[in-house]
Amino acid sequence: MTGMTHAMLKGSNVPLDATAVRAVLRWTPGPGVPDVDASALLLGASGQVRSDEDFVFYNQPRHPSGLVRRLPKRSAPEGLTDTVEADLSALDASVDQVVIAASCDEGAFEQVRDLRISLYDAASSDGEPLAVFDVRAETGEETAVICGELYRRGEGWKFRAVGQGYPTGLVGLATAFGISVDEADAQSEAGPEPEAGTGAFEPESVPPAPVTPPSVPPPATTAQVPGSPGPVAPTPDEQATVVHQQPAYGYPQPAAAPQPAYGYPQPVPAPQPAYGYPQPAAAAAYAPDPGFVLPPQGPQFIRP
Repeated sequence: MTGMTHAMLKGSNVPLDATAVRAVLRWTPGPGVPDVDASALLLGASGQVRSDEDFVFYNQPRHPSGLVRRLPKRSAPEGLTDTVEADLSALDASVDQVVIAASCDEGAFEQVRDLRISLYDAASSDGEPLAVFDVRAETGEETAVICGELYRRGEGWKFRAVGQGYPTGLVGLATAFGISVDEADAQSEAGPEPEAGTGAFEPESVPPAPVTPPSVPPPATTAQVPGSPGPVAPTPDEQATVVHQQPAYGYPQPAAAPQPAYGYPQPVPAPQPAYGYPQPAAAAAYAPDPGFVLPPQGPQFIRP
């Protein structure tokens, strides 16, 4: 089939003579155009994956068998490309199909321009593609789409142009084919692309935060004022653990209430002086003295 390119219509198929193929997704980048990621699913006779390892995508770019792998993205004169290679002749007999899909996280496929899948003979480094299929969004809301599928037919393989979309992104596509995906996995899909070989949708375990005993006060921190050149150091009063009463200058200070000393007589506080005024005398100073006697009277005070 080398030297002859089949322009595919949706639902059409073509037999393949190549034992290993290279599926290249190509699109035109630009402002507002989301990035596109290629992926592949290896399906058994039931139409489902045999295990989660049968999902090849940006977090797991190589199948454990090494026969299906995702290549790095490249910039071509026609646009950006993302590629999946598959060695069809060496695949295990339990693999009936290899689904080639595309997904975009930052928008829908109605924003992706000139999306095309081209199938090449992997044994030939250059040359014309074996088949091409222009993928178009059906509703415009698709965030994942099956571009085509490689499937067994007798002793050989065929390629079918599919163009079936999913509005639930790569997670919805993976779930439809039996991949185990939980809510934490779905959130990780929206994050930055991790390094290759970190595993399929496996969120890293986060150790629990250390618990500070309630009896230990938290360390003092510096306050940051928006627009200031740097952090502002706290005042001494903010760091003090005991608040001291400030003096009221020019006025007598109230005496602190004495603490009871249980079982012992309490001391009587000394009276405070009243500056500039006569002091009240004790009541005992005005009581008559029982031992007081008048002095003897002279003759001038005796009546005749």
